Amino acid sequence: MDRLIYTAVSGASRTLSQQEIHANNLANVNTQGFRGDLERAMTQQVSGEGYASRYMTQPAQGGVDMTPGTVRDTGRSLDLAIKGNGLIALSQGNREVYTRNGQIDVNADGELSINGLPVEGDNGPIILPPFSSISIGEDGVITIVPDDGDITAPVDIDRVKLVNVAANELSKNADGFLVTNAAVNPRDEDVVVAAGHLESANVSAIDEMVSSIALNRQFEAQIKMMKAAEDLATAGNRLIRGS
Repeated sequence: MDRLIYTAVSGASRTLSQQEIHANNLANVNTQGFRGDLERAMTQQVSGEGYASRYMTQPAQGGVDMTPGTVRDTGRSLDLAIKGNGLIALSQGNREVYTRNGQIDVNADGELSINGLPVEGDNGPIILPPFSSISIGEDGVITIVPDDGDITAPVDIDRVKLVNVAANELSKNADGFLVTNAAVNPRDEDVVVAAGHLESANVSAIDEMVSSIALNRQFEAQIKMMKAAEDLATAGNRLIRGS
């Protein structure tokens, strides 16, 4: 009975944490470049006297699913989709963060940003001079035609920083951006982008909903296990009392 209640309680707690992960994935199914969160757990022995028969399920960092999402054509010059592996580097405070969302915005001062964070270039955040047209090459090089009647030839201004980090080295920060233990990672010359395209989230709404339904049923079974443990304990107490 003692082991049963520990199994039921820890299982129910684990199910709730799984539900949070799947709910977050489902909420971001339409978020550009979103990478799904993975779930993982480990067993942990409950300390105390007696036999080593009490174990709880301990949630652990499951990592990030880096499977590519669907790429769609937008026709917008400042939209980027990464072909294969790779990440776009952004600046946040005194470190870099990374994303697969290539929907770049430019403000009146020529500053490039994604979700409010500056896009990193060869020499820090990218700032463009006034331009009449812009294009981005497969290697991330930004080319503009200056907004100046005296200059009509295209000019290379900067290059979007692209990195390639192994999936097991990535995690998410509180803002949902990908980070590593290193504050800065080197550029990877082999990462290729496609301008005029964006990558969708790599999660399926149907899969996440099916997983949530299965977890709901699992949680109900665990609650019944707790009730069964309580009934067994009550019956055992009656036997001891002889009533």
